[in-house]
Amino acid sequence: MHATGLAAPAGTPRLRKWPSKRRVPVSQPGMADPHQFFDDTSSAPGRGYGGQPSPGGLGYPSSSSEAAFLAAPMSNMAMAYGSSLAAQGKELVDKNIDRFLPVSKLKYYFAVDTVYVGRKLGLLVFPYLHQDWEVQYQQDTPVAPRFDINAPDLYIPAMAFITYILVAGLALGTQDRFSPDLLGLQASSALAWLTLEVVAILLSLYLVTVNTDLTTIDLVAFLGYKYVGMIGGVLTGLLFGKIGYYLVLAWCCVSIFVFMIRTLRLKILAQAAAEGVPVRGARNQLRMYLTMAVAAAQPVLMYWLTFHLVR
Repeated sequence: MHATGLAAPAGTPRLRKWPSKRRVPVSQPGMADPHQFFDDTSSAPGRGYGGQPSPGGLGYPSSSSEAAFLAAPMSNMAMAYGSSLAAQGKELVDKNIDRFLPVSKLKYYFAVDTVYVGRKLGLLVFPYLHQDWEVQYQQDTPVAPRFDINAPDLYIPAMAFITYILVAGLALGTQDRFSPDLLGLQASSALAWLTLEVVAILLSLYLVTVNTDLTTIDLVAFLGYKYVGMIGGVLTGLLFGKIGYYLVLAWCCVSIFVFMIRTLRLKILAQAAAEGVPVRGARNQLRMYLTMAVAAAQPVLMYWLTFHLVR
């Protein structure tokens, strides 16, 4: 066997030559390639030109931040504008309501107590022995009704009107004529007559040119006192028949006539005397006729609104 090259001396062990391998360091998570000169920022969030900036990082704000920044001032302006409109509307409504119906003064007409109600009901039924009919004032302001029996109030007229409707329903029920429509007609009729009275008196005062402190609420209070006598007449009629109805109603009619004459005389004629109008003058005579007409209308309406309830 021929050798192609130099042969190793006999007895010398042969060395096997393995291929060499280069060790590549293992990259840890989050670490860049050690043989890479620059970081790859093409896919990193919030970096580079193509990425979206993080909300809390540097750079321009995101679109959601812009919307929130712009929405906050707009919402505040809208709330402020709405509040100002609501305040203006409330002020306008209060002004117009107080112009026609002074709601702020209604507390005065309901400032009553049990003693006043009892005394006032006695005055409405027995006005003949009462002497002093002038309303008391304190620093140009009338005192509350609970301190002055002559002061007008709305508690008795309101309660008397409601009680009158209930008594009318009771009377219709005992006669087998009760129906909600008929009771509603009774209530609306009484309210319509009261409204017509107030409008007629205000128009008459304007035509006669009477300067008086008699307000619309005062008229409603004075005209509403007649429901007390109407309740007494109907209840007596239910218990004792027509004879009892006519007797009690006649007494209440005379009482309310006297009450209205003595009350309105101070409101209408006393103002004329303070203005220096002659007692027997033509204008003063018209005022006296107007007072008597208002007082005389009360018994007529009391009979008209109750005669069909007693049979």
